[in-house]
Amino acid sequence: MIVTFVHVWVKEDRINDFIQATLSNHSKSVREAGNLRFDVLQDSNDPAKFVLYEAYESDAAAADHKDTPHYLHWKETVADWMLKPREGIKHRIIAPADKSAWK
Repeated sequence: MIVTFVHVWVKEDRINDFIQATLSNHSKSVREAGNLRFDVLQDSNDPAKFVLYEAYESDAAAADHKDTPHYLHWKETVADWMLKPREGIKHRIIAPADKSAWK
């Protein structure tokens, strides 16, 4: 399993647009083969700061996500709405070790 936290800082006047575009990407991402979880989080203290929590069964499934039409559309749509480039940080799962608990 591969988990990536994607940190995104959005221009204040584009927050609602970003949320709508990201929810559209989310609704398709959770249906991808190999997707275990795709959460969209907004910072409680800074509404312009978001974290996307992406969990995939494998590196290959995570890589396949980046080739989907919905991801490519999202990436192009939101690019100019960001204050700075997004940061994706990969993590490895330590617990739960039982793969049946991943979904």
